[in-house]
Formats: sequence, structure tokens, C-alpha cells
Amino acid sequence: MATTTKKKAAPLRIIPLGGLDGIGKNMTVIECGQDMILIDAGLMFPDDSQPGIDLVLPDYTYVLENEDKLRGIVITHGHEDHTGSLPYLLQDLNNKVPIFSSKLTLGFIEGKLAEFRIRAPKFREVHGGSHVNLGCISVDFFSMTHSIPGALGVFIRTPQGTVMHTGDFKLDQTPIDGVTPDYAAINKFAKQGIDLLLSDSTNATVPGFTRSEAEVGPSLYAAIKDAPGRVFVASFSSHIHRLQQICDAAKKCGRKIVVTGRSMLTNTRVARELGYLKVDESDIIDAYDINNLPENKIVVMCTGSQGEPLSALSRMANGEHKTLSMHDGDTVIISATPIPGNEKGVQGVINSLAKIGCDVYDKNRTLVHVSGHGSQEELKLMLAMTHPTYFMPVHGEAVHLRAHARLGRKLGIPRENIFIMDNGDTLEMRGGVVKRGPSVESGVVYVDGLRIGDTDPIVLRDRQKLANDGMVTAVAIVSLKRKKVDAIEFSGRGVSFTIDDAFSADASASVLKTIEKGSFNYTSSGTDAIRKAVRDSVSNFIWNHTKTRPMIIPVVMEV
Repeated sequence: MATTTKKKAAPLRIIPLGGLDGIGKNMTVIECGQDMILIDAGLMFPDDSQPGIDLVLPDYTYVLENEDKLRGIVITHGHEDHTGSLPYLLQDLNNKVPIFSSKLTLGFIEGKLAEFRIRAPKFREVHGGSHVNLGCISVDFFSMTHSIPGALGVFIRTPQGTVMHTGDFKLDQTPIDGVTPDYAAINKFAKQGIDLLLSDSTNATVPGFTRSEAEVGPSLYAAIKDAPGRVFVASFSSHIHRLQQICDAAKKCGRKIVVTGRSMLTNTRVARELGYLKVDESDIIDAYDINNLPENKIVVMCTGSQGEPLSALSRMANGEHKTLSMHDGDTVIISATPIPGNEKGVQGVINSLAKIGCDVYDKNRTLVHVSGHGSQEELKLMLAMTHPTYFMPVHGEAVHLRAHARLGRKLGIPRENIFIMDNGDTLEMRGGVVKRGPSVESGVVYVDGLRIGDTDPIVLRDRQKLANDGMVTAVAIVSLKRKKVDAIEFSGRGVSFTIDDAFSADASASVLKTIEKGSFNYTSSGTDAIRKAVRDSVSNFIWNHTKTRPMIIPVVMEV
């Protein structure tokens, strides 16, 4: 009888709104009846196909439409791809729900909200072993190891079944802070029964085990020790374990530490205040005081490991930083791996540094970076420990999700019990049985300056066209009395050819010939047809002569 009632009740719904089409904008809804929680609220940085866009957010319309059900937001760790959309989401929510996460993550979130001048909602600090009830959804937190302290996984109990979300993880046995994955908790939950596992897929295509973060320290120390002058280390500002090793190496080499970059300054301050980053006040100096020390006594920690144009590293390399610049003899360590899509930007910065005369270290030269995500053997161990009935790979591009699914099949999970999902797809669980459900509205929201969400795809297409081939303006002077086009004047910006008298004469002749063949209404209301004819004719002429497609802006002037 109890089982029958359970099956008739509202299903448990698992709805990924982001994180399944790339590395970023992670957001997953867990909904059961009239209760709902949100796991993570991240963003993604734009790629070359999104010129002018500052940030890419998941479309969280479904959350706003059901905010009366929202009981809490659970953040697994403090990286931007899991926290970055919170300021935008919180501004749109009327229901000021509590946020549950570890102490460091909440500290980072508080700093981010302060930048947006958003009053912090209710923060609920949790840690491995914490338990909270959010309506009919019960959440247990367990510690995981990642490239940031305070990373958590969650085990969720509902009337319809159980779900485990690993969060981002690697099975590192020698983490910098000594906090290893909580294997006891994972095995305890496995004995209780895990109906559905959601597991990190980032390194599902990488064989073997991910190397320990502790292995980076000796390489950083060696690079800093051997540097004849100043050392600049670019890293993610939230990678506190890496920053700790940089500080330890600097101190061992008798060097003072300079911190620059907005997020680096904020995150190092928060981490030091909360006790996660241990460095003496006397070992840190202000950037303005750098000239008072010998160059071989300085280490600069900065942002810019992803080649961001406005980051501290890029501005220093281009001589645009307000306090620091680089010169021949400096050593630069890029202690990160480019996020997919950022490779060209990173290589551009490396080339700029090489032209200056800097000695550049990256992961291809020596071990100055290891991933924070588990590789294939660790993912298989997680599947073996949890013994899930159903499996849904998360956190990755399509290639990562499918590779993780193949690992699941090798571990004995039936093909029909593995779900490769897209953002907006839904899983429904009834009595521990998982099936696909109806999709919900999903997609992306662009942050473009002060505009959020209303950047039309046509605008992005036009920006790409301008960036690739430039723009040509064609001004047609039309005599309405004589019912003819008297002349056409051309100008261009960013085109690969010269708009001189010869080009103008040939292009004008081609356009006028086209117009003469047509039949147009030479009135003020009929100029739209003339404008279209001018645009099409100029576009075809330029393509035939240059094999380029600049944007054509036709203008009709009536005389």
C-alpha cells in the first residue's frame, strides 16, 4: 500500500538548466511536489562566436516561474561556473531563499554580491556531515576534493527516491588542506541505496588518474628559485590551494608577494580572513612599493590565466596596467589550463610576453598545473563505490558526457539506465524508477554591458560579420522627379580592399545596371525596394571581385 501511494504522488523531477553543453553555467533543479531546490548557479565566459558578450548565463525562467516552491539554493563550491549567475538570479527572485554552502564558498559569494550592491540573503553554512530538510527534500552534505577548499557533494532523499550529486571532484589522497573525499559517507549512502547518480564528467576522456595538487608545489618552487628577476604567476583567483603553494614557494625563496587583479585581491582577502590561505601579513606588499625591493625578491600573483583582455596579466603584458609592467628578464608562470575556447587568447598573451623577453612557464614546459577533476579511473571508482541504479553524467560537453556514459556501461550499468541529457530535459523518478519527462524552457541569457537577456542572435551574427569582413556603406542618390538613381557613393570600414575611384565607378555601374533592369516605385514609400536592390547588388559585386561578404548598409537619399 505504501508503494502504491508513493507512485501516485508527484514525481521527483531532475531538471538540468545548464552545464550539459560545455564547461560552465552549471544549474540543476531538484523538484518534488510543492518543494524545489537549486543545485549551483553558475555562468560561462563567452567564446569567439559571441563578440561583445561579457557573460553567458543559463536561462533560469523555470526557477522564476516556480519560485514559490523554491526552498533553498545549494552551492557545491566557489568557482564562477557554479556561483557566477547568483547575483542576477537573486535580483530576479522575490522569494529571498537561503543559500547553503561551505564557509569559503559563502565568503566568495558575499564578496560577489557586494560588487553588485546586493544585500546578502540568508547564508546557511554547512560542511561535510551537515543535514538539512527543505520541505520533502532532505539533503546530506559530504566533503569532496577539488581545486578549491570547501567542495561538497550532496545526497538527496525524497519520498520518490534518492539522488547523489558528486559536485566537481578528484580523488586526491594528498590534498593541500588534508581534506580527502569522505569515502565513509559515500559508502554509507551507497548501502542505503542510490537510485540516481549525477557525476562530474569533465575529464571523462582522460585515461588514468589525475595527478595530486601536492605535486605542483615542487615545480613552482623550482621555477621561482631559478628565476633571475621578478616572477609573475597567473592563476584562477579561486584556486586557493594553488595560491597557498605559490605563497609557500615565495616565502621559501625569500621573496615578497604582490597581489593584483580585482578578483585576486578579493578572493585572497576573503580566504585569508577565513583562515583558508595562510600567509603572514609581513610577506605581502602593495604593488606601489614594488620598486623598493630588488627584482629577485618579488613574486606577483595575478589574474589572466585564460588570456582575458582586461585581466591583470594581459594589461601588464600590453603596458596598460596602472602600477605594474613587464620587461626583459621577468619570469611568467601560467598556472592553469585554458578553458575550451580560450586557447587562442592564452597563446596571444604568451606571444606578447615572449616579445617582451619574458621567460614563460606553462603546463607544457613543467608541472605548474594539474586538473581539479578526476580522470577515467577516478570516475570508475566513484561509480563502483556508489552502485547507482541509474546514472546521468553532468558537467561537460557532449563528448565528455558520452565518454562518461561508456564508463558507466563498463561498470555494469545497463544502457537503458544511463541518461545523456541536454539542458532543459527532465528526468522523473517514481518509487525509485527513473524515466524521461517533458522538457522545460531552457537556453542561455547574455550579459552585454548593462543589458541582460535581450541580445538578439541576429545582433551576434552581425557582429561576427563585421569582425570577419567589415562594413560598406552605399548611399544611393535618387531623383524622385526623374524617377532614376543619379549616383551611388561608397565608404567602408574594416574591409580588405581599397574603395577608390576605380572601385566606386565599377560598383556604381553594376548597381545602376541592376536597378535599370528592375521596376521600382519612385516615391518615398517605394524606396525600401531600391534599398534592397542596392544592398543585394553591392554584395554580389564585392563577392565576385574579392570573395568577401562585408556587411552592406544601403542608404537612399531623395532629391
